[in-house]
Amino acid sequence: MTPAFVIAVDGPAASGKGTVATRLGRELGLPVLDTGLLYRAVGVLTQGAGEDPDDPAAAAAIAILLTAERLEDPALRTRAAGELASRVAIHPGVRAALLDFQRAFAHQPGGAVLDGRDIGTVICPEAPAKLYVTATPEVRAGRRWKQLTGQGEVVSFDDVLADIHRRDARDGGRDNAPLRRADDAALLDTTEMSIELAADAARRIVEAARARWEKSRSG
Repeated sequence: MTPAFVIAVDGPAASGKGTVATRLGRELGLPVLDTGLLYRAVGVLTQGAGEDPDDPAAAAAIAILLTAERLEDPALRTRAAGELASRVAIHPGVRAALLDFQRAFAHQPGGAVLDGRDIGTVICPEAPAKLYVTATPEVRAGRRWKQLTGQGEVVSFDDVLADIHRRDARDGGRDNAPLRRADDAALLDTTEMSIELAADAARRIVEAARARWEKSRSG
């Protein structure tokens, strides 16, 4: 099997990792998976089935049956879906059910780009290219607030900032696959970066990683 060039893009909510991952996929001709959509889908579907997203067994039962088609639902992009994702993501059964889905996507011929919170540490720890994308909570809240209000949601900046702090605490404090920077991940702080600057910095990081990876394969 041809080795896959996997790019792992991790980071907290609204850090810019999704935009970075999308740009990398487009420039390198690689498929991109926003793994956060998997958890958003599980949360939305669990609640939609009348079950409690905080119930590990109920959420895991939904995760086992999740298909790629479910990721196209616009409802997964809402503020409520993001909160539900963070709630179901703490369940080990949910994470285990989605593990094979993510790894299969990563190791398709040629490779892929995956963005999430545990790609470089759990899903693909062997990924040749790893980035940890972050920014201050205030900047991330501002980005998310603009996104949500642009979608027509009525929400205050302070409420979005509170959401960011709550999600950071939940994602970083969970026992199973907590959010953290992989030891070998390049740090990309986008606090004072435009989208173009962040994408360019990410591309240069990945190009250097790819050169090292190809050299190791030929050696």
